[in-house]
Amino acid sequence: MSSNTWTVLDQSHAALRAVLAGLRPGDLLLPTPCEQWNVTQVLQHAAGDQLGFAATITGQGWPSFDPFAPSGELDGDLDAFVAYVESTMQASAAAWATVPADATEAPTPLPQGKMAGWLGAGACGLDAAVHAWDVAVATGRPSPLSDALAERLLPVAREIVEPLRAYGAYAAALPATGGPAVTLLRYLGRAA
Repeated sequence: MSSNTWTVLDQSHAALRAVLAGLRPGDLLLPTPCEQWNVTQVLQHAAGDQLGFAATITGQGWPSFDPFAPSGELDGDLDAFVAYVESTMQASAAAWATVPADATEAPTPLPQGKMAGWLGAGACGLDAAVHAWDVAVATGRPSPLSDALAERLLPVAREIVEPLRAYGAYAAALPATGGPAVTLLRYLGRAA
């Protein structure tokens, strides 16, 4: 975990780790709330995004694949895949640890480009936490996206998501019908 002040990123990574910990080989092909993506593809996408954030900060270590066209194919077994996803979170946390907590500009791979450090780290965390929820739903496990974490991520989502909808990164927002986690997920177009 990061030793920096990016606790929202640490908590989001913890959510993703929680779903990784209980994965079974049979889970990898299950459909997820991400339209047309199975668990493997969602995790490949999440890993690619973590690498993208890290590489944008450090200038190296870009993903070797398009995170928006995940293959669903594994190199190796489940344990190797889980270790790979973990390594991408570690790379992301290490990169963000170099960004000061009060940074007014931090590089991101998002179309918006540079943004305040809290917002960039939050965007990176938003990706990890929401995909953790996707995997939990697919595998029938409890959601690792707590209301407390969702409360911290909702302002981030409200700052970054609207321009990304034009790229097809998020579906249209749905009406909020519950607590912070449900509100966040429905804002992102997920039928929570």
